[in-house]
Amino acid sequence: MSVSPRRTLAASCGLATATLLLAGCLQPPSTAGEGGFGPDNAETDADGVVTILGAFGGDEATLFNESLAELSERTGTTVQYTSDQDFTNTIRARVGSGQAPDIAIFPQPGGLLEQAEAGTVQPADLFLDMDSLDQTLVPGFLDAATAQDGRIYGAPMRMAVKSIVWYPLQAYTDGGYDTDPADLDELAEIATQIRDTGTTPWCMGWNADQATGWVGTDWIEEYMLRLWGPDVYDQWTSHEIPFNDDRVIAAFDAYGELVNTPDNVYGGTSAILSTSFSEAMLPAFEDPPGCLLERQGNFVTGFFPEDVQENLDEEVGIFVFPRSTDGDYDGQPVLGGGDLAALMNGNDPDSVAVMQFITSPEFGGPWAAGGGWLSPHTTFDTDQYPDDITRQTAQIVSAADVFRYDGSDLMPNAVGGGTFWTGMVQWLSGDRTAEQVTTDIENSWPTAEEATS
Repeated sequence: MSVSPRRTLAASCGLATATLLLAGCLQPPSTAGEGGFGPDNAETDADGVVTILGAFGGDEATLFNESLAELSERTGTTVQYTSDQDFTNTIRARVGSGQAPDIAIFPQPGGLLEQAEAGTVQPADLFLDMDSLDQTLVPGFLDAATAQDGRIYGAPMRMAVKSIVWYPLQAYTDGGYDTDPADLDELAEIATQIRDTGTTPWCMGWNADQATGWVGTDWIEEYMLRLWGPDVYDQWTSHEIPFNDDRVIAAFDAYGELVNTPDNVYGGTSAILSTSFSEAMLPAFEDPPGCLLERQGNFVTGFFPEDVQENLDEEVGIFVFPRSTDGDYDGQPVLGGGDLAALMNGNDPDSVAVMQFITSPEFGGPWAAGGGWLSPHTTFDTDQYPDDITRQTAQIVSAADVFRYDGSDLMPNAVGGGTFWTGMVQWLSGDRTAEQVTTDIENSWPTAEEATS
Protein backbone atom coordinates (compact mmCIF):
# COMPACT_ATOMS: atom_id res chain seq x y z
CA MET A 1 0.00 0.00 0.00
CA SER A 2 1.43 3.40 -0.97
CA VAL A 3 0.81 6.39 1.27
CA SER A 4 0.76 9.89 -0.15
CA PRO A 5 1.55 12.96 1.98
CA ARG A 6 -0.15 15.24 -0.54
CA ARG A 7 -3.11 16.09 1.66
CA THR A 8 -4.82 15.02 4.82
CA LEU A 9 -8.19 13.35 4.83
CA ALA A 10 -9.54 16.24 6.86
CA ALA A 11 -9.01 18.52 3.89
CA SER A 12 -10.62 15.94 1.65
CA CYS A 13 -13.64 15.81 3.90
CA GLY A 14 -13.98 19.55 3.96
CA LEU A 15 -14.05 19.71 0.17
CA ALA A 16 -16.48 16.83 -0.12
CA THR A 17 -18.86 18.19 2.49
CA ALA A 18 -18.88 21.64 1.00
CA THR A 19 -19.60 20.16 -2.39
CA LEU A 20 -22.45 17.95 -1.31
CA LEU A 21 -23.89 19.95 1.59
CA LEU A 22 -24.03 16.65 3.43
CA ALA A 23 -22.84 15.96 6.94
CA GLY A 24 -19.31 14.64 6.65
CA CYS A 25 -16.10 14.40 8.58
CA LEU A 26 -16.26 14.68 12.30
CA GLN A 27 -12.58 15.16 12.96
CA PRO A 28 -9.18 14.82 11.30
CA PRO A 29 -7.96 11.22 11.15
CA SER A 30 -5.37 10.14 13.66
CA THR A 31 -4.68 6.48 12.90
CA ALA A 32 -6.01 5.86 9.40
CA GLY A 33 -2.62 4.76 8.17
CA GLU A 34 1.04 5.64 8.27
CA GLY A 35 1.39 9.35 9.00
CA GLY A 36 -2.38 9.65 9.50
CA PHE A 37 -3.33 8.95 5.90
CA GLY A 38 -5.75 6.38 4.60
CA PRO A 39 -5.49 3.48 2.17
CA ASP A 40 -4.37 4.52 -1.29
CA ASN A 41 -4.31 2.89 -4.69
CA ALA A 42 -2.54 3.40 -7.97
CA GLU A 43 -5.09 5.87 -9.32
CA THR A 44 -4.61 9.62 -9.56
CA ASP A 45 -6.28 11.57 -6.76
CA ALA A 46 -8.41 14.71 -7.18
CA ASP A 47 -8.71 14.17 -10.95
CA GLY A 48 -12.52 14.25 -10.99
CA VAL A 49 -12.75 10.51 -11.77
CA VAL A 50 -13.95 7.92 -9.26
CA THR A 51 -13.79 4.20 -10.01
CA ILE A 52 -16.28 1.82 -8.38
CA LEU A 53 -16.38 -1.98 -8.48
CA GLY A 54 -19.56 -3.88 -7.63
CA ALA A 55 -21.37 -7.14 -8.33
CA PHE A 56 -24.66 -5.90 -9.81
CA GLY A 57 -25.03 -5.34 -13.53
CA GLY A 58 -27.62 -4.98 -16.29
CA ASP A 59 -30.58 -2.73 -15.52
CA GLU A 60 -29.37 -2.31 -11.94
CA ALA A 61 -26.07 -0.86 -13.12
CA THR A 62 -27.94 1.48 -15.46
CA LEU A 63 -30.18 2.74 -12.66
CA PHE A 64 -27.19 3.09 -10.33
CA ASN A 65 -25.49 5.33 -12.88
CA GLU A 66 -28.68 7.33 -13.35
CA SER A 67 -28.85 7.85 -9.61
CA LEU A 68 -25.35 9.34 -9.71
CA ALA A 69 -26.21 11.81 -12.48
CA GLU A 70 -27.25 14.49 -9.97
CA LEU A 71 -23.85 14.36 -8.28
CA SER A 72 -21.98 14.39 -11.58
CA GLU A 73 -23.94 17.38 -12.86
CA ARG A 74 -23.38 19.33 -9.66
CA THR A 75 -19.70 18.57 -9.14
CA GLY A 76 -18.37 17.54 -12.54
CA THR A 77 -17.18 14.22 -11.09
CA THR A 78 -17.10 11.27 -13.49
CA VAL A 79 -18.00 7.94 -11.92
CA GLN A 80 -16.79 4.82 -13.71
CA TYR A 81 -18.72 1.81 -12.44
CA THR A 82 -17.58 -1.72 -13.31
CA SER A 83 -19.75 -4.78 -12.68
CA ASP A 84 -18.16 -8.14 -11.95
CA GLN A 85 -20.20 -11.22 -11.09
CA ASP A 86 -17.06 -12.78 -9.63
CA PHE A 87 -16.70 -9.79 -7.34
CA THR A 88 -15.26 -11.68 -4.36
CA ASN A 89 -12.27 -13.03 -6.26
CA THR A 90 -11.85 -9.95 -8.42
CA ILE A 91 -11.58 -7.53 -5.51
CA ARG A 92 -8.97 -9.74 -3.88
CA ALA A 93 -6.97 -9.92 -7.10
CA ARG A 94 -7.14 -6.18 -7.75
CA VAL A 95 -6.14 -5.30 -4.21
CA GLY A 96 -3.30 -7.80 -4.37
CA SER A 97 -1.97 -6.26 -7.57
CA GLY A 98 -2.26 -2.68 -6.32
CA GLN A 99 -5.18 -1.93 -8.65
CA ALA A 100 -7.94 -1.49 -6.08
CA PRO A 101 -10.90 0.68 -7.14
CA ASP A 102 -11.53 3.94 -5.32
CA ILE A 103 -14.76 2.49 -3.93
CA ALA A 104 -15.88 -1.13 -3.65
CA ILE A 105 -19.50 -2.14 -3.13
CA PHE A 106 -19.51 -5.45 -1.26
CA PRO A 107 -22.55 -7.73 -1.68
CA GLN A 108 -21.58 -9.61 1.49
CA PRO A 109 -20.09 -8.18 4.69
CA GLY A 110 -17.49 -10.94 4.99
CA GLY A 111 -15.54 -9.60 2.04
CA LEU A 112 -15.62 -6.07 3.44
CA LEU A 113 -14.35 -7.17 6.85
CA GLU A 114 -11.62 -9.24 5.19
CA GLN A 115 -10.33 -6.13 3.43
CA ALA A 116 -10.73 -4.05 6.57
CA GLU A 117 -8.53 -6.50 8.47
CA ALA A 118 -5.97 -6.25 5.66
CA GLY A 119 -5.90 -2.45 6.07
CA THR A 120 -7.15 -1.67 2.55
CA VAL A 121 -10.40 0.04 3.61
CA GLN A 122 -10.74 3.45 5.22
CA PRO A 123 -12.66 3.49 8.55
CA ALA A 124 -16.01 5.07 7.79
CA ASP A 125 -16.03 7.29 10.88
CA LEU A 126 -13.21 9.35 9.33
CA PHE A 127 -15.39 10.67 6.51
CA LEU A 128 -19.02 9.91 7.41
CA ASP A 129 -21.10 11.40 10.22
CA MET A 130 -21.86 8.19 12.08
CA ASP A 131 -24.30 9.86 14.46
CA SER A 132 -26.41 11.01 11.51
CA LEU A 133 -26.22 7.56 9.93
CA ASP A 134 -27.37 5.94 13.16
CA GLN A 135 -30.39 8.24 13.19
CA THR A 136 -31.49 7.50 9.63
CA LEU A 137 -30.41 3.90 8.97
CA VAL A 138 -32.49 0.86 9.83
CA PRO A 139 -31.36 -0.12 13.36
CA GLY A 140 -28.61 -2.74 13.33
CA PHE A 141 -27.49 -2.32 9.72
CA LEU A 142 -24.06 -0.94 10.57
CA ASP A 143 -23.30 -3.92 12.78
CA ALA A 144 -22.61 -5.95 9.63
CA ALA A 145 -19.82 -3.52 8.70
CA THR A 146 -18.20 -3.46 12.14
CA ALA A 147 -14.85 -5.21 12.45
CA GLN A 148 -13.34 -6.89 15.48
CA ASP A 149 -11.54 -3.66 16.37
CA GLY A 150 -14.97 -2.08 16.93
CA ARG A 151 -14.70 0.34 14.01
CA ILE A 152 -17.14 0.55 11.11
CA TYR A 153 -15.61 0.17 7.64
CA GLY A 154 -18.53 0.62 5.29
CA ALA A 155 -22.10 1.82 4.96
CA PRO A 156 -25.09 0.43 3.04
CA MET A 157 -26.19 1.90 -0.27
CA ARG A 158 -29.13 -0.45 -0.77
CA MET A 159 -31.12 -2.96 1.21
CA ALA A 160 -32.85 -6.30 0.69
CA VAL A 161 -35.64 -7.51 2.98
CA LYS A 162 -36.37 -11.20 3.58
CA SER A 163 -38.87 -11.24 6.46
CA ILE A 164 -41.94 -10.76 4.27
CA VAL A 165 -45.00 -13.00 3.99
CA TRP A 166 -46.74 -12.73 0.61
CA TYR A 167 -50.30 -13.71 -0.28
CA PRO A 168 -52.64 -13.44 -3.30
CA LEU A 169 -54.70 -10.42 -2.31
CA GLN A 170 -58.21 -11.30 -3.47
CA ALA A 171 -58.23 -14.96 -2.44
CA TYR A 172 -56.71 -14.18 0.95
CA THR A 173 -58.97 -11.26 1.82
CA ASP A 174 -62.04 -13.12 0.52
CA GLY A 175 -61.17 -15.81 3.05
CA GLY A 176 -61.23 -13.22 5.81
CA TYR A 177 -57.77 -14.11 7.10
CA ASP A 178 -55.79 -11.79 9.37
CA THR A 179 -53.56 -9.45 7.35
CA ASP A 180 -51.47 -8.37 10.33
CA PRO A 181 -50.77 -11.26 12.72
CA ALA A 182 -49.09 -10.04 15.90
CA ASP A 183 -46.92 -13.09 16.52
CA LEU A 184 -46.08 -16.58 15.34
CA ASP A 185 -48.97 -18.08 17.31
CA GLU A 186 -51.44 -15.94 15.39
CA LEU A 187 -49.70 -16.87 12.12
CA ALA A 188 -50.09 -20.56 13.02
CA GLU A 189 -53.79 -19.94 13.67
CA ILE A 190 -54.14 -18.45 10.19
CA ALA A 191 -52.56 -21.60 8.75
CA THR A 192 -55.05 -23.73 10.70
CA GLN A 193 -57.97 -21.70 9.35
CA ILE A 194 -56.69 -22.11 5.79
CA ARG A 195 -56.20 -25.88 6.21
CA ASP A 196 -59.75 -26.17 7.54
CA THR A 197 -61.04 -24.92 4.18
CA GLY A 198 -59.15 -27.66 2.33
CA THR A 199 -56.46 -25.31 0.97
CA THR A 200 -52.76 -25.68 1.78
CA PRO A 201 -51.45 -22.67 3.73
CA TRP A 202 -47.78 -22.49 2.75
CA CYS A 203 -46.15 -22.25 -0.67
CA MET A 204 -42.54 -23.38 -0.41
CA GLY A 205 -39.65 -24.33 -2.68
CA TRP A 206 -35.95 -24.69 -2.00
CA ASN A 207 -34.55 -25.94 -5.28
CA ALA A 208 -31.75 -23.73 -6.59
CA ASP A 209 -29.57 -26.29 -8.38
CA GLN A 210 -26.12 -26.25 -6.74
CA ALA A 211 -27.29 -23.65 -4.22
CA THR A 212 -30.26 -25.72 -3.01
CA GLY A 213 -30.66 -25.24 0.71
CA TRP A 214 -30.21 -21.48 1.00
CA VAL A 215 -33.95 -20.94 1.41
CA GLY A 216 -33.85 -23.29 4.38
CA THR A 217 -31.00 -21.36 5.98
CA ASP A 218 -33.14 -18.23 5.80
CA TRP A 219 -35.90 -19.97 7.75
CA ILE A 220 -33.51 -21.02 10.53
CA GLU A 221 -32.11 -17.49 10.68
CA GLU A 222 -35.65 -16.10 11.00
CA TYR A 223 -36.34 -18.36 13.97
CA MET A 224 -32.97 -17.70 15.60
CA LEU A 225 -33.73 -13.99 15.53
CA ARG A 226 -37.27 -14.36 16.83
CA LEU A 227 -36.63 -16.89 19.57
CA TRP A 228 -33.37 -15.58 20.98
CA GLY A 229 -32.89 -12.04 19.72
CA PRO A 230 -30.06 -10.16 18.00
CA ASP A 231 -27.38 -10.72 20.66
CA VAL A 232 -27.59 -14.51 20.51
CA TYR A 233 -27.97 -14.31 16.73
CA ASP A 234 -24.69 -12.38 16.55
CA GLN A 235 -22.97 -14.91 18.81
CA TRP A 236 -24.19 -17.70 16.55
CA THR A 237 -23.13 -16.14 13.24
CA SER A 238 -19.71 -15.19 14.64
CA HIS A 239 -19.22 -18.64 16.21
CA GLU A 240 -19.05 -17.35 19.75
CA ILE A 241 -21.51 -20.13 20.52
CA PRO A 242 -21.27 -23.49 18.73
CA PHE A 243 -23.49 -24.19 15.76
CA ASN A 244 -25.02 -27.13 17.63
CA ASP A 245 -26.02 -25.02 20.62
CA ASP A 246 -29.39 -26.06 22.09
CA ARG A 247 -30.90 -22.75 20.94
CA VAL A 248 -30.02 -23.51 17.33
CA ILE A 249 -31.62 -26.94 17.60
CA ALA A 250 -34.70 -25.23 19.07
CA ALA A 251 -34.88 -23.03 15.96
CA PHE A 252 -34.79 -26.16 13.78
CA ASP A 253 -37.57 -27.65 15.89
CA ALA A 254 -39.72 -24.52 15.62
CA TYR A 255 -39.38 -24.46 11.84
CA GLY A 256 -39.89 -28.22 11.75
CA GLU A 257 -43.26 -27.79 13.43
CA LEU A 258 -44.37 -25.53 10.58
CA VAL A 259 -42.93 -27.55 7.71
CA ASN A 260 -43.85 -31.02 8.97
CA THR A 261 -47.44 -30.36 10.01
CA PRO A 262 -49.62 -32.47 7.67
CA ASP A 263 -51.14 -30.51 4.78
CA ASN A 264 -49.31 -27.33 5.85
CA VAL A 265 -46.99 -27.08 2.81
CA TYR A 266 -48.04 -27.37 -0.83
CA GLY A 267 -47.10 -30.82 -2.11
CA GLY A 268 -45.77 -31.86 1.31
CA THR A 269 -42.17 -31.79 2.46
CA SER A 270 -41.12 -34.14 -0.35
CA ALA A 271 -42.02 -31.48 -2.91
CA ILE A 272 -40.04 -28.67 -1.29
CA LEU A 273 -36.65 -29.85 -2.55
CA SER A 274 -37.91 -30.44 -6.09
CA THR A 275 -39.75 -27.11 -6.35
CA SER A 276 -37.70 -24.17 -7.56
CA PHE A 277 -37.65 -21.25 -5.13
CA SER A 278 -38.56 -19.03 -8.09
CA GLU A 279 -41.73 -21.04 -8.78
CA ALA A 280 -42.82 -21.70 -5.22
CA MET A 281 -45.63 -19.14 -5.14
CA LEU A 282 -47.04 -19.72 -8.61
CA PRO A 283 -49.80 -22.04 -7.28
CA ALA A 284 -51.07 -19.09 -5.22
CA PHE A 285 -52.12 -17.33 -8.42
CA GLU A 286 -54.10 -20.26 -9.80
CA ASP A 287 -57.91 -20.41 -9.62
CA PRO A 288 -58.55 -21.74 -7.07
CA PRO A 289 -55.18 -21.13 -5.39
CA GLY A 290 -53.15 -24.14 -4.36
CA CYS A 291 -51.55 -22.31 -1.44
CA LEU A 292 -51.77 -18.84 0.07
CA LEU A 293 -48.61 -17.86 1.97
CA GLU A 294 -44.93 -17.58 1.13
CA ARG A 295 -42.12 -16.17 3.26
CA GLN A 296 -39.56 -14.74 0.88
CA GLY A 297 -37.50 -11.64 0.14
CA ASN A 298 -38.64 -8.53 -1.70
CA PHE A 299 -36.84 -9.76 -4.85
CA VAL A 300 -39.43 -12.51 -5.35
CA THR A 301 -41.83 -10.25 -7.26
CA GLY A 302 -39.60 -10.69 -10.29
CA PHE A 303 -40.70 -14.35 -10.45
CA PHE A 304 -44.44 -13.69 -10.22
CA PRO A 305 -46.57 -14.10 -13.38
CA GLU A 306 -46.25 -11.15 -15.73
CA ASP A 307 -49.81 -9.94 -15.20
CA VAL A 308 -49.24 -9.97 -11.44
CA GLN A 309 -46.00 -8.01 -11.75
CA GLU A 310 -47.78 -5.38 -13.84
CA ASN A 311 -50.34 -4.76 -11.10
CA LEU A 312 -48.72 -5.70 -7.80
CA ASP A 313 -50.85 -3.47 -5.62
CA GLU A 314 -54.06 -5.15 -6.81
CA GLU A 315 -52.72 -8.70 -6.96
CA VAL A 316 -50.63 -9.30 -3.82
CA GLY A 317 -50.56 -8.36 -0.17
CA ILE A 318 -47.78 -8.58 2.42
CA PHE A 319 -47.13 -8.56 6.13
CA VAL A 320 -43.99 -8.97 8.22
CA PHE A 321 -43.01 -12.46 9.33
CA PRO A 322 -44.07 -11.83 12.92
CA ARG A 323 -42.26 -11.97 16.23
CA SER A 324 -42.24 -14.85 18.68
CA THR A 325 -43.53 -14.91 22.24
CA ASP A 326 -42.09 -18.35 23.04
CA GLY A 327 -38.39 -17.56 23.44
CA ASP A 328 -36.17 -15.02 25.19
CA TYR A 329 -36.92 -12.15 22.79
CA ASP A 330 -40.25 -10.53 22.04
CA GLY A 331 -39.16 -7.71 19.74
CA GLN A 332 -39.90 -7.56 16.02
CA PRO A 333 -36.74 -8.27 14.02
CA VAL A 334 -36.24 -8.15 10.28
CA LEU A 335 -33.80 -10.32 8.35
CA GLY A 336 -32.26 -9.03 5.17
CA GLY A 337 -29.14 -8.02 3.36
CA GLY A 338 -27.68 -5.23 1.34
CA ASP A 339 -24.71 -3.81 -0.53
CA LEU A 340 -22.05 -2.16 1.61
CA ALA A 341 -19.95 0.61 0.08
CA ALA A 342 -16.38 1.04 1.28
CA LEU A 343 -13.68 3.61 0.56
CA MET A 344 -10.46 2.06 -0.70
CA ASN A 345 -8.74 5.33 -1.54
CA GLY A 346 -8.74 7.47 1.58
CA ASN A 347 -6.70 10.23 -0.05
CA ASP A 348 -9.10 11.16 -2.85
CA PRO A 349 -11.60 13.96 -2.09
CA ASP A 350 -13.72 12.99 -5.11
CA SER A 351 -14.11 9.46 -3.79
CA VAL A 352 -15.00 10.75 -0.33
CA ALA A 353 -17.70 12.93 -1.89
CA VAL A 354 -19.16 9.99 -3.82
CA MET A 355 -19.13 7.82 -0.69
CA GLN A 356 -20.96 10.50 1.27
CA PHE A 357 -23.59 10.75 -1.45
CA ILE A 358 -24.30 7.07 -2.15
CA THR A 359 -24.61 6.27 1.58
CA SER A 360 -26.97 9.19 2.26
CA PRO A 361 -30.79 9.27 2.36
CA GLU A 362 -30.69 11.52 -0.71
CA PHE A 363 -29.29 8.81 -2.96
CA GLY A 364 -31.29 6.44 -5.12
CA GLY A 365 -34.36 8.26 -6.46
CA PRO A 366 -34.05 7.05 -10.08
CA TRP A 367 -33.20 3.53 -8.92
CA ALA A 368 -36.19 3.49 -6.57
CA ALA A 369 -38.52 4.65 -9.35
CA GLY A 370 -37.16 1.94 -11.64
CA GLY A 371 -38.08 -0.77 -9.15
CA GLY A 372 -36.14 -3.45 -7.33
CA TRP A 373 -34.22 -1.10 -5.02
CA LEU A 374 -34.79 -0.20 -1.39
CA SER A 375 -33.04 2.52 0.56
CA PRO A 376 -31.57 1.44 3.91
CA HIS A 377 -32.57 4.82 5.34
CA THR A 378 -35.83 5.19 7.22
CA THR A 379 -35.94 8.84 6.16
CA PHE A 380 -35.86 8.10 2.42
CA ASP A 381 -38.74 9.69 0.51
CA THR A 382 -40.95 6.64 -0.11
CA ASP A 383 -43.03 8.53 -2.67
CA GLN A 384 -40.19 7.75 -5.07
CA TYR A 385 -41.01 4.02 -4.99
CA PRO A 386 -43.15 2.79 -7.91
CA ASP A 387 -45.88 0.97 -5.96
CA ASP A 388 -47.52 0.56 -2.57
CA ILE A 389 -46.03 -2.90 -2.06
CA THR A 390 -42.53 -1.43 -2.09
CA ARG A 391 -43.63 1.37 0.23
CA GLN A 392 -45.16 -1.18 2.60
CA THR A 393 -41.92 -3.15 2.55
CA ALA A 394 -39.99 -0.03 3.48
CA GLN A 395 -42.47 0.63 6.29
CA ILE A 396 -42.05 -2.92 7.61
CA VAL A 397 -38.32 -2.34 7.98
CA SER A 398 -38.73 1.14 9.44
CA ALA A 399 -41.05 -0.24 12.12
CA ALA A 400 -38.75 -3.14 13.06
CA ASP A 401 -36.94 -3.18 16.38
CA VAL A 402 -33.76 -4.48 14.81
CA PHE A 403 -32.33 -5.47 11.42
CA ARG A 404 -29.89 -8.31 11.01
CA TYR A 405 -27.91 -9.38 7.98
CA ASP A 406 -28.50 -12.80 6.46
CA GLY A 407 -26.61 -15.14 8.78
CA SER A 408 -25.15 -17.43 6.12
CA ASP A 409 -23.57 -14.37 4.48
CA LEU A 410 -21.88 -13.52 7.77
CA MET A 411 -20.43 -17.00 8.24
CA PRO A 412 -17.32 -18.37 6.50
CA ASN A 413 -18.24 -19.38 2.97
CA ALA A 414 -17.40 -23.02 3.69
CA VAL A 415 -20.27 -22.96 6.18
CA GLY A 416 -22.70 -20.27 5.01
CA GLY A 417 -22.49 -21.29 1.36
CA GLY A 418 -21.57 -24.90 1.97
CA THR A 419 -22.31 -27.16 4.92
CA PHE A 420 -25.24 -25.06 6.15
CA TRP A 421 -26.92 -25.43 2.74
CA THR A 422 -26.26 -29.15 2.45
CA GLY A 423 -27.18 -29.72 6.08
CA MET A 424 -30.58 -28.16 5.54
CA VAL A 425 -31.23 -30.53 2.66
CA GLN A 426 -30.22 -33.54 4.76
CA TRP A 427 -32.45 -32.40 7.62
CA LEU A 428 -35.50 -31.67 5.47
CA SER A 429 -35.21 -34.98 3.62
CA GLY A 430 -35.08 -36.80 6.96
CA ASP A 431 -31.62 -38.23 6.37
CA ARG A 432 -30.23 -36.59 9.52
CA THR A 433 -31.68 -35.08 12.68
CA ALA A 434 -31.25 -31.47 13.73
CA GLU A 435 -28.69 -32.56 16.34
CA GLN A 436 -26.68 -34.49 13.74
CA VAL A 437 -26.84 -31.75 11.12
CA THR A 438 -25.86 -28.94 13.48
CA THR A 439 -22.99 -31.03 14.84
CA ASP A 440 -21.77 -31.72 11.30
CA ILE A 441 -21.86 -27.98 10.56
CA GLU A 442 -20.10 -27.19 13.83
CA ASN A 443 -17.32 -29.62 12.93
CA SER A 444 -16.99 -28.03 9.47
CA TRP A 445 -16.37 -24.53 10.82
CA PRO A 446 -12.89 -23.53 9.66
CA THR A 447 -10.18 -22.73 12.19
CA ALA A 448 -8.72 -19.24 12.27
CA GLU A 449 -5.76 -20.46 10.20
CA GLU A 450 -8.02 -22.09 7.62
CA ALA A 451 -10.22 -19.00 7.38
CA THR A 452 -7.28 -16.76 6.51
CA SER A 453 -5.51 -19.18 4.18
